[in-house]
Amino acid sequence: MKFFFPDSHDLVDPSFDFQTETRSEHRIRHRNDQYAHELFEQPPYSGMLVSKAIVDGTEKGAGKYTVAQRHRLLRQGVREFFRIGDRPLETMGDCGAFSYVREEYPPYSVEEVIDFYLDCQIDYGVSVDHVILAFQSDEAAATEAGQAALAGYRQRQAITLDLAREFLALHKRRKLPFTPLGVAQGWSPASYAAAVRDLQKMGYSYIGVGGLVPLQSADILASLKAIDKVRRVKTGLHLFGVNRCEHLDEFRDFGVVSFDSTSPLLQAFKHDRDNYYTESCKYSAIRVPQVEGNAKLGNRIRAGEINQEAARKLELACLKALTRFDEQGGSVPQLLKLLRDYDLLHDGRKDRSEDYGRTLQDRPWATCPCQVCRDLGIHVVIFRGAERNRRRGFHNLYVTYHHFHKSV
Repeated sequence: MKFFFPDSHDLVDPSFDFQTETRSEHRIRHRNDQYAHELFEQPPYSGMLVSKAIVDGTEKGAGKYTVAQRHRLLRQGVREFFRIGDRPLETMGDCGAFSYVREEYPPYSVEEVIDFYLDCQIDYGVSVDHVILAFQSDEAAATEAGQAALAGYRQRQAITLDLAREFLALHKRRKLPFTPLGVAQGWSPASYAAAVRDLQKMGYSYIGVGGLVPLQSADILASLKAIDKVRRVKTGLHLFGVNRCEHLDEFRDFGVVSFDSTSPLLQAFKHDRDNYYTESCKYSAIRVPQVEGNAKLGNRIRAGEINQEAARKLELACLKALTRFDEQGGSVPQLLKLLRDYDLLHDGRKDRSEDYGRTLQDRPWATCPCQVCRDLGIHVVIFRGAERNRRRGFHNLYVTYHHFHKSV
């Protein structure tokens, strides 16, 4: 089973100094910054997933790539652009269907997508699809209310299957060098199984199951069980956006050969508590935001509610105390009181002392063998700025990948 990491232009600056919080004046982001597979001795994933929507951007300006970066990617191909070199990483391309989920029809033609894959020189190309943002059990789908909602779902599934048929026909006619993946979209276990059956009839032996991201694990497993009843022995499944390590054995039994997920990276700075992974549990990162970079704190300072100099002194005191604790140990209760004092300034809505105490007491960074933890020490569990937060996300990728390999 392979784990593909979806690219969202996530890099870290190796010149960043965590004590002074400065970086090299000669730093050029794409030339000098590092991807996760460059930071670690061994890549923390099996391959990378590149989405056309991420590269092209959207009409609302949410693109991650500059025009120059986009042109360089399409000119150089993914292996050179991402500096993969001779690392054993595979590459996959898709359309990024969630970016146009509100549209009635995908904005990309099959030929446009194929040209994108060819320019990127990817190993696996995903057919154009249209996400169905709904799910119901087979029993609920059979009711009168369930049937009333099916027209829109069926239309999206039909669009996805028609585009998959066209995609595979062009792939065969042009004798394209990448392996094609057909996408199965559904709204119930039975509808997913029907889509997989149709894709197999077209000639696909590698099928991606889409629309799973918002589903509960029980619904994903129910869908895979239904798919397994029609799945041919040589058909392998890819799960889009799914990272449920606790179900890896079941996924494998249902024919899953690969999946992709950004969850380990995103949880490092988007989850309220579970920011730092270990093989046995997850810990809360310790929030010490910059006085000059925190919008709410800045508003309170401008309103005269908080003295900026006093806030800055408390911020620096927290950082120094955390560094000293990492190097020399010390009283956890005293450190928690200092952190709580600063927390009351920048947030104050929730007392995180219990979560912080568990992180400080267990010191998980001190026993982690990954490159990030060896280099950063306690800074890896400090919730502060992109350089720390993204490195913690890279650490989470490392833990996920190693746990995944032990499980399978």
